[in-house]
Amino acid sequence: MRPARTPDWRNLGVMLRSGLLVNALAALGLLARNRSWDTLLLDALEMAARIEPTLLLSLLVLYALQPTFRRLPVRAGWALVALVALLCAVVVEGLGGWQIEDMRAWPLREAVWAVFAALAAMIYFTVQERALGPAIAQARLMALSARIRPHFLFNSLNAVLGIMRDDPRRAERALEELSDLFRVLMRENRELVTLGEELALCRQYIELEKLRLGERLGVVWQTDGCPPDARVPPLMLQPLLENAVYHGVEPLAGAGEVRVSVKRVGGNVMVEIDNPAPPREGRISAHGSGNRMAVDNIRERLMLFFDLEAQLDAGEQDGMYRVRIRFPYRAAVA
Repeated sequence: MRPARTPDWRNLGVMLRSGLLVNALAALGLLARNRSWDTLLLDALEMAARIEPTLLLSLLVLYALQPTFRRLPVRAGWALVALVALLCAVVVEGLGGWQIEDMRAWPLREAVWAVFAALAAMIYFTVQERALGPAIAQARLMALSARIRPHFLFNSLNAVLGIMRDDPRRAERALEELSDLFRVLMRENRELVTLGEELALCRQYIELEKLRLGERLGVVWQTDGCPPDARVPPLMLQPLLENAVYHGVEPLAGAGEVRVSVKRVGGNVMVEIDNPAPPREGRISAHGSGNRMAVDNIRERLMLFFDLEAQLDAGEQDGMYRVRIRFPYRAAVA
């Protein structure tokens, strides 16, 4: 079982769930103490006026303190969340007219409620974290199943055998690259890798495919704006490139080009992979369709790791099949 962690307070999904949870708890409390339906609406408005400012201020402070949470143990993170909620409640009440000098008017109920809501949110995220443990394990298995198809290994070995007599040095280099590639693929699957590592793996894969397809395969890399330290799920790009080659270039009678663009746009990383989408009559093999498995696999893993902040779109347009990925930039911790 994975150790519990404090949530990422800069994750949109975490912030939305926190707001929904706190408001749901407040609504339950309101319904429990309400004795007249006639005053329910007025009581709800009064409750919102007292809770929402504290909630929004707390989320803002937690957002700013997220780098601190990464360095804290779990228990210290819980204590810090409760402290932030308490201080924000005091600040909001102070702005509402409460004077610190008047200790008899100290808003004890609001402070207790703020701490209770903060702890309830932490309990929710801890339970969710543990519940997602099997899902993360399943995602790792999905990553394993998304690894290079057996046909690539057989084709690469046949291509090496084909050039071994004419160009033994090139064949030796190809075998070394194949060995390095599979060493990376078979190592222990970490939760996240760097984008630089993922792109290096993709380049190795493409070099081996070029050995087999030769001039038929062209690849344009647009990675000048790529942040190499961005964290990504392992094997996020290689299966998409394999799809681009296997379903886009290999079925063509002539040459085909794959375009890979990776850049940082503000707080997000944008990835685009384009490959030809040959019409059925223009294919020389029957495997030019069926990209969905790898795409769905990667979309699920992106959601598990980045929640609502990640997005993957794929589709065919103007004779090209394009996969577009957006996910938040999170630098790897040195």
